[in-house]
Amino acid sequence: MIGIWALGAYLAVILLWTTMIKRSVGEAMLLGFLVVLPFTGAAAVQNGWDAFYDAITDEIVYATMAFVFMGYLLERTGVLDRLIDLLNSLIGGVKGGPAWVSTVASAGLGGVVHNQAAIAATVGSVTIPWMEKSRLDKPSAATLVAGNAGMGITFPFSASMFVLVGSSTVGPLLKVNDLVLPLLLGGLWCFLHRLIVTYVLIRKSGMAPLDAAHRTPVRRAFAQGWATMILFVVVAVPLILTSGAIANALSDWTGSDVAKSVSVIVWIPVVLIITGLILGRKRLPRSGKAYWDFLQQSAPRFGVVGVTVVFAFAGANALAATGLPKQMTALLNQFNLPLGLLAILIGLIVIAVAAPLSATATMAAVGTVGVATLVAAGVPATTAAVAVLVFSSCEAAVPPGGAPLYVACGIADVDPYKTFARLFVLYALPLLAIGVLIAVGVLPIGVLPT
Repeated sequence: MIGIWALGAYLAVILLWTTMIKRSVGEAMLLGFLVVLPFTGAAAVQNGWDAFYDAITDEIVYATMAFVFMGYLLERTGVLDRLIDLLNSLIGGVKGGPAWVSTVASAGLGGVVHNQAAIAATVGSVTIPWMEKSRLDKPSAATLVAGNAGMGITFPFSASMFVLVGSSTVGPLLKVNDLVLPLLLGGLWCFLHRLIVTYVLIRKSGMAPLDAAHRTPVRRAFAQGWATMILFVVVAVPLILTSGAIANALSDWTGSDVAKSVSVIVWIPVVLIITGLILGRKRLPRSGKAYWDFLQQSAPRFGVVGVTVVFAFAGANALAATGLPKQMTALLNQFNLPLGLLAILIGLIVIAVAAPLSATATMAAVGTVGVATLVAAGVPATTAAVAVLVFSSCEAAVPPGGAPLYVACGIADVDPYKTFARLFVLYALPLLAIGVLIAVGVLPIGVLPT
């Protein structure tokens, strides 16, 4: 059971470094990787190099960096602001309009940006003040924004999804293309849950329709923001070209398998960046120095995300070298639990780890093992992956909470402690239930049982 001991040491170091010492998760992932290496045996140095090399040469790492830059570009050029203004002009005038805008905008951005803290900051900075003006109390406004930010994990193509699919444990079980549609459908179940929570919060509050003075007129918002909806259209282009009848036709025409030749995870951020450059061209820098400053200001995002993703991959590879997946699967199988109880146990483990860690770090630490265990119990690999990703989206919903919670509470000027109970009841427990129901096949995600 050396792998399980390695996992224990890995989690202990990460939790200690992030919660007690209060250092960055990137540093914690690096230290966790180093701590695991002695558990791989006499060839620890070689295993460490192999794990690290596989991580830095994985195309998923480069795709993740492209998504980070894409989110920065859309934010800095004002494309995201125009998208939120458009949604606000359409539904901001109904009772609880700002809350509905916050939820719908978070879902929209969750399908594009995927960074939970960025979603909370972008949506929260606009909608929290409006929700307060519409008489929603501050803790509820912060709760709504922090809880909605989790949708950045439950839609393709988040860094957590890449870490999961790119791991040596889950990678052989499914490919990125196999997970896109099931995760989209799983994300829609989570979106439905958010809509229900929004309705409940609005009903319990004294919210009134937002005054027209705080809304951009529909005609002007549509004129300024209609083109932002193209973002959701261009995402489909690489998917259409690499699947179905079109992919077959292109493969016959070119004489090669288009699905294998065209990397979806590389080309989706590329087409989104190109679209963002076109949509935000008026606010792009106009000189070489201005472009250099523009790029320099994006560097901190790459530093944090890059180190985290690389060493999340490396750590997951090192843990796999200890035999952890088979050992953990065998241990859980010894309990001989019914599928429903097994899914609950895995969900509780993932959520407990996600409380102090980011969703990406959680996927590297226990997500891959959770998927392997569910697959061994007869769950289709795509279904297992979607369920585990849903579990991990509780990053901000369980004390002490993640970055999205503190971003939302900072904007609302509210003590995070006042949101803990609401987040746990309104988001963590329902998401646990949704993940379990997906795993056992009650909530369909377009995957046939094996």
